[in-house]
Amino acid sequence: MISFKQLPLEAKAAVAAGVVFFSMMLSRSYLAEQLELRTRRWLLRLQMALFANALMLIGSLHVWRSTVTTFSRSSAASSFCFMPWKIAVFMFLALAHSSFFTLLFLVAEEPYFFSLAAYTCLGAYIILIFFLFTLGSVEQAYKFLARRGAKAGTGNKNSRTAMKPVLAVMLTVVLTIVGLLNASQPPTVNSVEVPVHKLPSSMSNLKVVLLSDIHLGPTVGKTKLAMIVRMVKALKPDITVIVGDLTDSEAETIRPAVEPLGELNSPLGTYFVTGNHEYYTSDVSNWFELLKSFNIRPLHNENVKIVSPKSTDDWFCLAGVDDIEADVLRYSGHGMDLKKALRDCSSEHAIVLLAHQPIAAKWALQERPDINLILSGHTHGGQMFPLNAGAYFLNPFFVGLYKVGQNTFVYVSPGTMYFGIPMRLGSRAEITEIILRS
Repeated sequence: MISFKQLPLEAKAAVAAGVVFFSMMLSRSYLAEQLELRTRRWLLRLQMALFANALMLIGSLHVWRSTVTTFSRSSAASSFCFMPWKIAVFMFLALAHSSFFTLLFLVAEEPYFFSLAAYTCLGAYIILIFFLFTLGSVEQAYKFLARRGAKAGTGNKNSRTAMKPVLAVMLTVVLTIVGLLNASQPPTVNSVEVPVHKLPSSMSNLKVVLLSDIHLGPTVGKTKLAMIVRMVKALKPDITVIVGDLTDSEAETIRPAVEPLGELNSPLGTYFVTGNHEYYTSDVSNWFELLKSFNIRPLHNENVKIVSPKSTDDWFCLAGVDDIEADVLRYSGHGMDLKKALRDCSSEHAIVLLAHQPIAAKWALQERPDINLILSGHTHGGQMFPLNAGAYFLNPFFVGLYKVGQNTFVYVSPGTMYFGIPMRLGSRAEITEIILRS
């Protein structure tokens, strides 16, 4: 029987990831009620950081072998540039691995340069892993089809082996720069008209501004939030809604960065529902209180009547549900409860539901097909290549407007900022202006 010491490094990293994942499940199931909130919050974040790093270690070993070990066996190892290159690759991997720990130690009113550098390296790491794997697969397929694997000359083989990491690094650098430039631009304003069944005619042309996935934390701070608020105010919405993942940090830690939200002054109110990242902070109650102090109402499995300014007899039901991740995390007092959220919302009036994840939108429509409009986020439009494909296949609604049945629409925001990695490839940050038509 093979001992742990005899396992290859990749296998050891996989075992470590499995152990951390098991400890996460164990602490959520048996320790959640025994630990105080602050301790549980730190334990959860530390476990998530360790789990991500254990998985990344498998990829990092492949990156090191492809970009360093490969060249150490060639004449390039004796060149003047090899040692600086070796140090650069090591620093790149170290920064990428450290990104998850910035959530624990480096969150403030404005992002630290270290956090921005670490998450940029994480984004580049994901792209580099993709290209190394893709080019390696193409090479193996070529060898198999051409039946040249065993016959290839040593010189040609070394040349091809060196070309693969060089090409992967070049593509990574180009896409990283493009992604950083794209994410640094202000969100685009996308105006969408949505016909809402049973919406009173006096409320036709009502303007709802949708924000989602701002992710205040290590790489998004007060300056960017203030820019978003200025853009929202310029649109003069009747209602502003924030459909989750506003933050990645505790309320007290990042309170100064949240202050611009107090300038939102939509006449029919500003509303908020939780996303999965709010529950990762383990600080939802404090966030609710902070948002209320800025005159933003959390919809915690509840609803409000949005009354027409022209007639008090005309109204529609605006409801919000907790994110489904609250159930997975066993977050006490929270979890998606559609029946509670839609209490007193009958099909005689239009119903608009705020639900962070598209899968929650799907579940809601299975239970209540009379919902007329659901506003969601979560997917980020994939945020960056190559994660776009995964986000597309994992969500029943990916991004944009969908019609479901005769009288129901679902709109999924691609996100107003980004999570962690300050890059966007194949997606664009968005503030959505939704015009309701009767």
